[in-house]
Amino acid sequence: MQQERPFDLLSKSLGKGVMIRLKGSKSIRGRITSFDAHMNIVLEDAEEIEDGGEVKAKVGTILLRGGNIVFVSPV
Repeated sequence: MQQERPFDLLSKSLGKGVMIRLKGSKSIRGRITSFDAHMNIVLEDAEEIEDGGEVKAKVGTILLRGGNIVFVSPV
């Protein structure tokens, strides 16, 4: 059984919704439209999410710098 690499999982997530945790405990939910080798990620329909899961702010299209990302999870 071949183990999947992180970029394989990001490729499978293109066009799908994800939750991304950033340094400083911010969470952003949106749909991945692209990413690069530095794990910079572009999200569309992005929303900042509070700890309780409620929408804090609608952000729209956003570029997240890979160095600020703690984890990416499907929603």
